[in-house]
Amino acid sequence: MALPVLSSSGVRFRRVLAHFPQELSLAFAYGSGVFRQEGASAGHSENNMLDFVFAVDDSVTWHMMNLLKNKSHYSFLKVFGPKQISNIQSYGAGIYYNTLVPCNGRMIKYGVISTDTLIDDLLHWKTLYVAGRLQKPVKILTQNENGKLQAALVSNLKSAVTAAFLMLPESFSEEDLYMQIAGLSYSGDFRMIIGEDRSKVQNIVKPNVPYFQKLYSNILQDCPQVVYKHHLGRLEIDKSPEGQFAQLMALPRSLQQKITSLVDPPGKNRDVEEILLQVAHDPDCGFVVHQAIHTLRTNQKPSFTFVTKGIF
Repeated sequence: MALPVLSSSGVRFRRVLAHFPQELSLAFAYGSGVFRQEGASAGHSENNMLDFVFAVDDSVTWHMMNLLKNKSHYSFLKVFGPKQISNIQSYGAGIYYNTLVPCNGRMIKYGVISTDTLIDDLLHWKTLYVAGRLQKPVKILTQNENGKLQAALVSNLKSAVTAAFLMLPESFSEEDLYMQIAGLSYSGDFRMIIGEDRSKVQNIVKPNVPYFQKLYSNILQDCPQVVYKHHLGRLEIDKSPEGQFAQLMALPRSLQQKITSLVDPPGKNRDVEEILLQVAHDPDCGFVVHQAIHTLRTNQKPSFTFVTKGIF
């Protein structure tokens, strides 16, 4: 998943990483400060804030060490100590952000998430917050040999492809697929209506198609339900009820639950497999999946703990 990004960025990112405790299971940089985007931010990537996520096995210990090294990064919550910070981190999507942090001449923000919480989101899409970030190209800075985490990262990519297939027609382009995938984590996101460029998904995908291909080409080539015409940039998928049922059964647990709650009337309590079979035969199957993802994103708790400095 490590991909080439903006020129000379690898050294820059690792210099940033050197300021933090090194007990990380995964660290990655993402966003317009890493990958070029079209639109309003085009041409300004070198000045954009750098965004990072750090996954840690022991949040309390990591925050304790980071408070010793970087106490100024934290808001007033630093007075409550690492245990309380870790408790706050557990709410919402389970990620605690420090923002507006000056580092090596750039402004950065970084989120801290426990390895177990990250794995849960990757496998089950509990909030689709960090899992959604990792469905798009990111710059991996460090990753340990946690086999469960590695398997969850791959599972998340496969789930993104499966969900996108269900919302696409029988034949489509690679760019169509990557637009659908990149849009998963923005479905129901108020930032797409207020405060952010509504063309953000297109601006992310168009200049970065080669990076999406590096993430997904092996998955597409190995998928038995798709004909991947790589040289033409086209794909064809099985839209039969049997094919769609197999895809629905492969979706993450939280999304399956949202689909069943949309389709099954209150009080019936039918088996999940029975409901998904019904959806597979529905001509509006793709719309049902889209609505379920929208519900998953809008009905969750606040998507992350975002604590700024200087409140008190």
